[in-house]
Amino acid sequence: MHTFAFLRGIPACGAFVAPGRAAARLALAVCALWTLLTASPASAVTMIDIHSPGQNIVNLAMAAPLTGPSQVAAGLGAELHKAIETDLSFLPFMRLTVPGAVLEKLVDNTDFARGVYDPFGGSGTTLAAWQGPELDFKRFQIAGADLLITAYWPKGDRNNSTVELRVFETFSGKFVFGNAYAGVTKDEVSNVADRFAADLMETLTGSGDFFRSTLAFARTDGPKKRDIWLVKPTGKDLRQITNIPGTAMSPAWSPDGRYVVFSHLDDSSHALGVWDRLANQVKLIRFPGNTVIGPSFMPDNKVAVSLSTGNYPDIFLLNHKFERERPLEASGAINVSPSFDATGTKMVFTSSRLGGPQIFLKDLTTGAVRRISMNGGYNTEPSISPDGTLVAFTRLTDQGHRIFVQDLMTGQERQVSFGPGRDEHPSFAPDSYFLAFTSDRSGQKQIYLTTRHGGDPKKVPTGAGDATFPRWGKIPAQQ
Repeated sequence: MHTFAFLRGIPACGAFVAPGRAAARLALAVCALWTLLTASPASAVTMIDIHSPGQNIVNLAMAAPLTGPSQVAAGLGAELHKAIETDLSFLPFMRLTVPGAVLEKLVDNTDFARGVYDPFGGSGTTLAAWQGPELDFKRFQIAGADLLITAYWPKGDRNNSTVELRVFETFSGKFVFGNAYAGVTKDEVSNVADRFAADLMETLTGSGDFFRSTLAFARTDGPKKRDIWLVKPTGKDLRQITNIPGTAMSPAWSPDGRYVVFSHLDDSSHALGVWDRLANQVKLIRFPGNTVIGPSFMPDNKVAVSLSTGNYPDIFLLNHKFERERPLEASGAINVSPSFDATGTKMVFTSSRLGGPQIFLKDLTTGAVRRISMNGGYNTEPSISPDGTLVAFTRLTDQGHRIFVQDLMTGQERQVSFGPGRDEHPSFAPDSYFLAFTSDRSGQKQIYLTTRHGGDPKKVPTGAGDATFPRWGKIPAQQ
């Protein structure tokens, strides 16, 4: 009997009811096979446009890591498998297929007749191969996966070994991406997972900077004590880089990954804090007027910061020695919170020149300034996307502080955070897609991730104490 002839008399999956465990197994298997046979071929997912609104969700499955045909890697292979799963769970455009949804094998009519197929079998992701025509894509097609990751350890998953990771489209069988990662040790499992996740994301979206980035942020460490910490956006590699009396806030990374600058306040003065990563030293630089607010790096590694020279702070450019060079914006009003695009030609900032705080954009090539926050009476803390197309900022609404994004190309704005609690301090990632921000929605101030499109925020693990003022940076891989 041909398959379609066999299926012709089967009711719709939602209506199929059969008594007994064997019959129930049969019904589920038939429904899964019917779904596969009647589904339209999936379009290629090799490239994903994450910057346009309404991007599709990509379903990704992971085959069990292997040391040989059907031989599951249970040592470092299992640890790396879990670490990759954790990394990919941070990508809102990707959904991981539950292993239990992957059928153990495709059934034939004999299997149906005997009722021996168990759709709840736990070995569905264990394959006899890791590449080539031997791969059984159909079981992952039935599970709804668009992409499949295979992992192979040619010499076993022992310490200091090599793993081969490959990605395929399940419906076409097309090879998407693959790489070998050598010298894998227990201590390096997390880094290898980050490298693979970055390589995969770059292949699919054009940028893997999310997994190559580090967040600098301020964390409360006691009464009147706040220091600067670093953490990867996935919560890995948490470490403290300052330990000085007073309050540190508003950190910013240099483009070359060497410096983190920040505002520092103690009982008597304001200062510009500078952490030198290569020397692992911190120094405080004071300026006349005793006001230092919201430093930010330009692409050429110079710093812009608000300093007081009169009644109100203005934005000044500092040279590479962190000495005042020239004003960037001075208007007889409060001018603070500069942020620059990747070209260094666009600067957004907050100004009180029209009364309440609003967001302005300055073209540094022409000097032209225009207001870009056209709604609300209290808009602060702008962050321009590196690609220069969007500005994220904090607005005080009737429901509290919320994050909004302004499209500089269309003039349209949209709200991307909705509470509860207070949402503030937005910061664009190097990929112009992810946004980090501070929120007290859980009771304590913590750092959360969303995207330029909004979506459910994901909390970044940062340890004990309030975590605020997240800012993205990249440490060179070779250093």
